[in-house]
Amino acid sequence: MKVVLLEDIQSLGKIGDVVKVADGHGRNYLIPQEKALEATKKNIKTLELQKKLTKNRVDRTKNYAEKLAERIESISCTISKQAGEEDKLFGSVTTMDIEESLKNEGIEVNRKKIMLEEPIRKLGIYSVPIKLHPEVISSLKVWVVKV
Repeated sequence: MKVVLLEDIQSLGKIGDVVKVADGHGRNYLIPQEKALEATKKNIKTLELQKKLTKNRVDRTKNYAEKLAERIESISCTISKQAGEEDKLFGSVTTMDIEESLKNEGIEVNRKKIMLEEPIRKLGIYSVPIKLHPEVISSLKVWVVKV
């Protein structure tokens, strides 16, 4: 019996593969568990259409992320904080502060995408990476200045 896999199965193959399995294994396990569909022309066409739609959606989100990355790299954010001796901040600059600064520039970015290793505790200029997409990472210039 030939089946189309709906999920990765280590011993058989990856999603979308058409594999030959024993009749009992296909009818009694894979199909009822919704891990595979019988490999009919209709099912194969449907799966190919879903793959194409998914690929188009992924391409659109990647293009949007690339445009947003260019926009982020073209700006710089200035964050004012109180500082004491030796330019040490009272408190720190966190991802929440950077997110708020980006909102003021008109850019919506979830703070979980801002990859700040640790909060900024001194005055200066910092380059903060922002992961907009698994393949797109932008660099934001952050100026931390004294009030």
